[in-house]
Amino acid sequence: MPSNLTEFLFEYGMFLAKFSTVLIVVVAVLLLILMMVLRAKAGDDEHLNIKNINHKYEQMRFILESAILSKKELKQKAKDEKAAQKKREKQNEDSDPRKRVFVLDFKGDIRASEVSSLREEISSLLTVTKKGDEVLVLVESGGGTVHGYGLAASQLHRVRDRGIKLTVSVDKVAASGGYMMACVADHVIAAPFAIVGSIGVLAQIPNFHRLLKKHDIDFEQIAAGKYKRTLTMFGENTEADRDKLKEELEETHILFKDFVKENRDKVDIDKIATGEHWYGSQALELGLVDEIRTSDDYLAIASAEADIYSIQYERKKPLAEKIFSSTIKLFQDEKY
Repeated sequence: MPSNLTEFLFEYGMFLAKFSTVLIVVVAVLLLILMMVLRAKAGDDEHLNIKNINHKYEQMRFILESAILSKKELKQKAKDEKAAQKKREKQNEDSDPRKRVFVLDFKGDIRASEVSSLREEISSLLTVTKKGDEVLVLVESGGGTVHGYGLAASQLHRVRDRGIKLTVSVDKVAASGGYMMACVADHVIAAPFAIVGSIGVLAQIPNFHRLLKKHDIDFEQIAAGKYKRTLTMFGENTEADRDKLKEELEETHILFKDFVKENRDKVDIDKIATGEHWYGSQALELGLVDEIRTSDDYLAIASAEADIYSIQYERKKPLAEKIFSSTIKLFQDEKY
C-alpha cells in the first residue's frame, strides 16, 4: 500500500508539474498576443519629458527659506534675489549664453533594454547641442548582454564624436557592460563606495541532459555548421563544445579590453581586466574614474553657472505589455 501511495504521489506531482508548465506557456503566449493587438489598435504614445533642474533647486530652497526665515528676512531675501536676477540678465545680454547641461538617466538590466530610450534621447539632443554644452549620463548597471551594452556604449560615442563634453556619473554600480558605457566618457565621476570595473566576460547555462536521460526522454538537435551551437541546455555537452565556448569568451574579452584601453589609455589594462570590481576610491587610484563625487553634488555645483535639463524619453506601454514585462521580470529576479 505505501508503495502504491508513493507511486500515486509521484505521478500526481509529475502531472502538476506538466500542467503548470503548459499553463505558464499558454498564459505567456496569450499575453503576448494581447499586447500586440492592443499596440496595433492604440499605437505608441511616445514623447520626450524635459525638466529644468535649476527650477527644482530654486523651489526647494524657497520652501526651506519660507520655513526657517522670518517675514522680514524673507522679504529682504526676495528683494536681493530680484536685484541679483536683473544683474544676471544684464550680464547674459552682454556675454555668451549660459552653458547647458543635459542629464540622462540609464538604469540597465541584463538585456540593456533601456538602450532603446537612450538612442532616442541622444538623437534628440544632438539636434540642439552645440560646443560648450555638456551631456551628463547617470549610469547604474551591473552589466548584461555584449550586444546590448555594446550598442549603449556606441550611443554615448555619438556625443563625443560631435565634440560635446560627455560626463558619466556612477552613484551605485557601473560594472561589466555598465563600465563599458562609462569608459566612453571624457570625465567619469563615482561615489566613494560605487562598484566599478568587472572587465570580464561570463557565460553560464544549466544542463538537463542527465535528468532527461534518467527518464528516457530523447533530445534531438539538428544544425548546419560545425559551431552553430556549442553548449546546449538539453543535449550532452562535450569537451570540444566547452573549449569552443571558452575560445569565444576569450575573444570577446580581448575586444572588451581593447575597447576600454582605446577610451581610457592611461589605465594598466592587464591589471584591471581580471574580472574584479573595485569601489570608487580604489577605482580612482587605478584610473578607472577621474573624480570622487556624487551626481547630486556635481549637479548642485553646476547649477550655479549652467542651465540644467533632465531629458527622458517615455513611451506609454499598453496594459498587456506592462503585465507581460512584470511577469518576465519576476522570473528574472528569481533567476539572477
